[in-house]
Amino acid sequence: MAPALRDFKMSHQSELISEDINEYLKQHEQKQLLRLLTCGSVDDGKSTLIGRLLHDSQMIYEDQLEAIKKDSVKSGTNEGEIDLALLVDGLQAEREQGITIDVAYRYFSTAKRKFIIADTPGHEQYTRNMATGASTADLAIILIDARHGVLTQTRRHSFIASLLGIKHVVVAINKMDIVDYSETRFNEIKQDYLEFASQLNLNDIEFVAISALKGTNVVSISEHTPWYTGRPLMDILESVEVAEDKNFVDFRLPIQYVNRPNLNFRGFCGTIASGIVHPGDKVIALPSGKSSTVKEIVTYDGNLAEAFAGQAVTLTLNDEIDISRGDMLVKPDCQPEVGHSFSAHIVWMTEDSLNPGKLLDIKLGSTLASGSIQSIEHLIDVNTLAKQPSNQLELNSIALCNVHLNQTVAFDSYADNRATGAFIIIDRLTNVTVGAGMIVAKVESASLGDWDPVSQAEREQRYGQTGQVISCGGDAAAVLAQAIERQLFNTGRTAVLINGEHSTEEKTMIANTIKAAGLIAVVVVAHSDSEQTDADQHASANSDNDIDSAVKSLDL
Repeated sequence: MAPALRDFKMSHQSELISEDINEYLKQHEQKQLLRLLTCGSVDDGKSTLIGRLLHDSQMIYEDQLEAIKKDSVKSGTNEGEIDLALLVDGLQAEREQGITIDVAYRYFSTAKRKFIIADTPGHEQYTRNMATGASTADLAIILIDARHGVLTQTRRHSFIASLLGIKHVVVAINKMDIVDYSETRFNEIKQDYLEFASQLNLNDIEFVAISALKGTNVVSISEHTPWYTGRPLMDILESVEVAEDKNFVDFRLPIQYVNRPNLNFRGFCGTIASGIVHPGDKVIALPSGKSSTVKEIVTYDGNLAEAFAGQAVTLTLNDEIDISRGDMLVKPDCQPEVGHSFSAHIVWMTEDSLNPGKLLDIKLGSTLASGSIQSIEHLIDVNTLAKQPSNQLELNSIALCNVHLNQTVAFDSYADNRATGAFIIIDRLTNVTVGAGMIVAKVESASLGDWDPVSQAEREQRYGQTGQVISCGGDAAAVLAQAIERQLFNTGRTAVLINGEHSTEEKTMIANTIKAAGLIAVVVVAHSDSEQTDADQHASANSDNDIDSAVKSLDL
């Protein structure tokens, strides 16, 4: 076991736990929380570093530690050292491959602060996972292998951290023991990173020379790096100021629930996204624009004289105004944008590519609205930050897009307010989250004469199908048409069944109108007229036994 493994004693916690558990819990509750993530290329040592922080803060159970020791011996890695990465890489696939796949969240605390730390994957194919971990982080630890320097994934993750509004970055140059703790090598990597970071919105960058395996400069300054004048990593994490990062100026309360237990109480519940509110403050409900004043700030523990960002509260108002879930309460002197179109940076998170125009669900705060990505302004090459034209979004791609919603919502730019400027994109059929977005700015609606006609290609992209006409004939035509409609519906297509006392000419006219709208018309025709119908496909069945084969013969 390395000498540094037990250097960082947490006696203040163990003593309090044994002597006064209530006092310990009270102190723990009042500690400031720091959310951070580790990111970087594969094998840079992210999981080992987190394991080191957990171990040296004594947040590992004895049986866990014994199990890790045994697993380390079996694996034969780390030259006899305990493989602390095994504390984080919990999935079997992660242990087998020696890489991080999923985002692993771990919790630990010190005398000064409590932490939620996310270990994010280094592989490019898991960039979407890294973006998920970064979405709530206050600080990012970007690890760089001292042997390899700044790599593609270093740039990718730094760009995503900047894009997602992380204000504090610690560049941990790891595995310094392998390069003999070279000051020259440390300075080379530092200079390379600063050159790239100058193009990003990263204002607070601190560099630290570490060895996560040996514990060098993780908790205390090591004698191996007498040239290093910075602080140890733990000191940085305990002292970085994040309270001022929150927006306490622009009051935003997205309404999550309207509480009406009786006729005498109507409360509007939610977590304050930003700003401060007091009883008597004037507020406006958006998007309606109706105004009132705050009567009370209600919580489980009693009414408050003040509430601020991060608190879950219930507000009562002095006037009866119509407010529902998805609306937002703001103050009149600092209102957000209100509209249904905006530009946004989007991270695409699914293997199915997206063409603009497809109908999607957009969840912005507590508001769920249907909408679409109308156009892609450009893709961003995260290696060079170059802008590239594209007509679709692929897995892990990042692009500036124009988004249109089918209802009016209130929002801010992500740079001004992370809580009200972020959204997720949901596939309407599978209910899977397929993308995440950060709003850049509102897009003004076109004037009356500037609207473009809807093209056939746009309809195909929206509905995910090509408009066509299918005619059904034979003795079982009606049953066959119903089976085809059901088959189309089950596969996510939109079809219209045409039957009844219409002539063949009338059915043909109706079917062609439906086809022009991008839908699929399923027409029941007399057997003698089936070949005369202006149809893209024909199906015929004279009995129930023929229906399955008739449906399978169609190009559905």
